[in-house]
Amino acid sequence: MASVQFKNIVKKFNDNTVLNGVDIDIKDHEFVVIVGPSGCGKTTLLRMLAGLEEITDGEIFIDDLLVNDLHPSKREIAMVFQDYALYPHMTVEENMNFALRLRKLEKGEINSRVAEAANILQLNKFLKRMPKQLSGGQRQRVAIGRAIVRKPKVFLFDEPLSNLDAKLREEMRVEIAKLYQRLNATILYVTHDQVEAMTLAGRIVVMNHGIVQQVGSPIEVYRKPANLFVAGFIGSPTMNFMSGRLSLEDGKLHFINESINLYIPPFLLANPAKQDGREVTVGVRPDAAYDPRPGRPRASGSGKAD
Repeated sequence: MASVQFKNIVKKFNDNTVLNGVDIDIKDHEFVVIVGPSGCGKTTLLRMLAGLEEITDGEIFIDDLLVNDLHPSKREIAMVFQDYALYPHMTVEENMNFALRLRKLEKGEINSRVAEAANILQLNKFLKRMPKQLSGGQRQRVAIGRAIVRKPKVFLFDEPLSNLDAKLREEMRVEIAKLYQRLNATILYVTHDQVEAMTLAGRIVVMNHGIVQQVGSPIEVYRKPANLFVAGFIGSPTMNFMSGRLSLEDGKLHFINESINLYIPPFLLANPAKQDGREVTVGVRPDAAYDPRPGRPRASGSGKAD
């Protein structure tokens, strides 16, 4: 497998800047999920890594090799698309071995790789079927298998589960997590579904308007968001925001606006005296709210204002 580096990546379509100074370091064998709203540039970043989009400015490295001008076929990358992209006139086996046949590998090697991938993805009994005879989840597994047989340095997933129903998405998340553990691969996974991001990622890259807002583990991004966008985007239900000011009353810090007076514990803000009068926005996650009266059930959250 391989490490991946994006250095000051810029992508423009005419006067429209889609990516603006993106810097991301992905370690060898790491599972990184890029998440953000539609149009934030996450798929464009993936396509640039694959060599399907030209880079306006910046550098992309795979294992310390600059790949800006390297042909896609030479980058040793396999990409799994949202729409499966299977050849309808080929069987499952033919779809999976097509790239290997183009590379003119020996038949024994081709059969061995296909058998290994089919075993990993539980596709053995479907190898002679046509794509139209498969369910959506089975087709997606074939698309993943087609990537596995190539034994690439990096796997790229572009919203691979978005066409599946909710139950099948949950099942496929488990399958992808198991696949990662088995292959110990370097994976870059793009999604707008934060549940996928939180459950699959070793690290999450949160993007908005072509800019990286925060990079961190799922728990870091959830509990210590870098800004209001990350705080509002990550979490379901979303975080509640209130604008107001901080006021020091009898040595204790309070958040005050027209409808609330909220005590702020000392561990949340240092130097209370210096915070007096400061205009702030307070964010509270629904799972952190609870009724403090004796005997009342407490939510599973931390009870802290984020």
